[in-house]
Amino acid sequence: MKKVLLGLAVVILALTGCSKSNKLHVKMEIKKEIGDTIVVFSTADRDNQQKFVGKDGVFEFDVELKEPTMLMLVEPQLFMGQQGAMYQIPGVPGEEVLLTDVDGIRYDVTGSKFYSQFHEADLVIEEAGKEANEFMQKLQDMQSAGVAQDSISKLYQEGMEPLLKKVDDAINNFIKNHPDWEASAAIIPQLQDLDKMKAAVELLSKKVRNSHVKVFFEEPIKQMEESKKREEESAKKQSAGTVAPDFTLNDINGKPLTLSSLRGKYVILDFWGSWCGWCIKGFPEMKKYYEKYKGKFEILGIDCNDTEEKWKAAVEENKLPWLHVYCPKDAKVTDDYGITGFPTKIVIAPDGKIYKSIVGEDPAFYTMLDELFK
Repeated sequence: MKKVLLGLAVVILALTGCSKSNKLHVKMEIKKEIGDTIVVFSTADRDNQQKFVGKDGVFEFDVELKEPTMLMLVEPQLFMGQQGAMYQIPGVPGEEVLLTDVDGIRYDVTGSKFYSQFHEADLVIEEAGKEANEFMQKLQDMQSAGVAQDSISKLYQEGMEPLLKKVDDAINNFIKNHPDWEASAAIIPQLQDLDKMKAAVELLSKKVRNSHVKVFFEEPIKQMEESKKREEESAKKQSAGTVAPDFTLNDINGKPLTLSSLRGKYVILDFWGSWCGWCIKGFPEMKKYYEKYKGKFEILGIDCNDTEEKWKAAVEENKLPWLHVYCPKDAKVTDDYGITGFPTKIVIAPDGKIYKSIVGEDPAFYTMLDELFK
């Protein structure tokens, strides 16, 4: 009987040993000054956070994972808007990862089989991206020196594309040369283009393409497909010649203001929020042009995703001289206009039809105003 029981125990242990752990073992060795707490969460589930304690930049802990996912490892003060360390790594259950801080700026990710593979890929991509990083630093230095933003934008458009292509080529070549490596699946999202990502998936071996690491590319591709669909719907709603949907929202004094009441002049709908840094950054130039072509057009600021208190405070603080309305979260205005980013400026012609739409703080907006009103 004892012999039989012993045999059963061996079988059970063998089966247990064959099953993959649902834990990722993490070691961190950070040279720069860092606190004694690290918060870990999946980019797919930011609310489910795990906290771990270390000392003098050394941490060792296990992260519970149901499946592979991208992980963020951050210092807790980041959640309060303060500066702190932040690292992103692919998380794979059953593996061991060693994260080492190299020089206070970059970090290496090594460890068991998956992470050894990922480290090789990471080094190849980093080398391919050196020129692009140097080019970006050059543009940032020019911006700090006061060079005009439109000149910087032109240089970026002319010079960045071939440099980014080098990175894309490096990623594709790595996957071609290592189709059976699970780490190849984890670098696909770095292509940051839907068609390129789908093509890269086809470079993987069937085994890897259908393995547990497929979540690394499946979710980003799904998100990009949804984003593309939203952009297409947005472009349709904002296309030139489309009748601008009418709406009524309360103005800064709490009185209803209807868009159609402004018919007969050019109206610029400025979708913004007090929380939007680029929106605030663009106000000085907007005020300059509002004064430059005074009476030739009207701006209607539409505050979104804000409290009324913060909205009114931002209008007063930035001394914005144009019309303003508040857009509650349950209003349909942003959906009717297909707003997907902030700021978005939609120019409506005197006949009530959309003339042009510009997303982001783009110098092209002011070029358009000059062409319209000079």
